[in-house]
Amino acid sequence: MRRGYDGLAALVQTHLSENPFSGELYIFRGRRGDRIKCLWYDGTGMCLFCKRLEGTHFVWPQSGSGTILLTAAQL
Repeated sequence: MRRGYDGLAALVQTHLSENPFSGELYIFRGRRGDRIKCLWYDGTGMCLFCKRLEGTHFVWPQSGSGTILLTAAQL
């Protein structure tokens, strides 16, 4: 969870073969499950949102391909 805008955008391009400037939301979870970072391009610049939970963790669906699709309720 040390990566910033550029590092996360590079992960989206290299590992997911996606365009980080597409306007889609890319969410990255830390190993312990208590932190996430969300990367989003709003049309004028890159936004990075971070959240850390205390005493609990994010429920994360299983992924076989490295990507998952979340519903609005899951997000």
